[in-house]
Amino acid sequence: MKKQFVAEIVEGDRVDDIFLVIERGLHRFQNPKPDGEEEYLRLVLGDKSGIINAVMWQGAREAYQSCAASPLVRVTGQVGTYREQLQLTVESLIPVAKGQVNLADFQRASGKDRRQMVGELLQLVQGLENSHLQDLLRTFFEDRSFLIAFADAPAAKSIHHAYVGGLLEHTLETASICLHLVRLYPRYLDRDLLVAGALLHDIGKVREYDAHALNFEITDAGKLFGHILLGFQMVEEALASLEGFPQDLAAELLHMILSHHGYREWGSPEPPKTMNAFALHHADYLGAQMNHFQEVLDRHRDGEGKWTSFDSKLERSLYLGFLPQDLGEE
Repeated sequence: MKKQFVAEIVEGDRVDDIFLVIERGLHRFQNPKPDGEEEYLRLVLGDKSGIINAVMWQGAREAYQSCAASPLVRVTGQVGTYREQLQLTVESLIPVAKGQVNLADFQRASGKDRRQMVGELLQLVQGLENSHLQDLLRTFFEDRSFLIAFADAPAAKSIHHAYVGGLLEHTLETASICLHLVRLYPRYLDRDLLVAGALLHDIGKVREYDAHALNFEITDAGKLFGHILLGFQMVEEALASLEGFPQDLAAELLHMILSHHGYREWGSPEPPKTMNAFALHHADYLGAQMNHFQEVLDRHRDGEGKWTSFDSKLERSLYLGFLPQDLGEE
């Protein structure tokens, strides 16, 4: 039985427990080591409560290869800090078979009811007045096997909504933000097009991630093409099956999917060039950032002090002093 969870680990702790390998990579030492070691291993380890960075200075290549045998490993080591974040220095790492653990200890799931979220998504589809867009969405979300895959998928591997049901949760949050923007700018934004864009913008993640793998492995297609191109292709194929779909409407929707990351350096082939695309990008970005912000706050909720540890994704520590003391209590 697992006893040490990431969320409970503090600086100075000795660790001896099983964790999920989320990321791993070999790196070369800048200077030769007296013991002959040329490489060290960097890891991101996790369980259902959170993630922690880890490093292994000796036996790195053997440990790296061991991780390929199983995503679950028994780790011993010492917890310290590096750049204001907890870091586990690994002393030993041994693969563990899935049958020896309770898998629920290692894979997080959305705290929201997935059946209810699916109902909310279908209501959004039914509420569209544009019959062309409604027909397009139905080709995806009235396909039971696809809907199940969509509801199970994560929105990311580690950054935001990185849990079972995360894609569905993020999609609904993005759609909700888009609807608020429509109320603010009704003359310039197309409600139905924005809702359709929100529901479809990350649809490629169904093919990008293997939701059945404990650590949400990126598929071969995900590594080769990424979710933006995969989603573009999926929607383009669906559009081709619909007779009479307006070309201009199809072009703008496809542009919204391609441009939703906002910048080429963030992964979009083109930046948003319509107001609907611009709104979708910012709704998507805000939803993702707010989720990550919330995760950082929740990880520190039971900690000491008024500041969180430094978060490399947000590039800052977060101040807790203005938050209500009962934050997060049910």
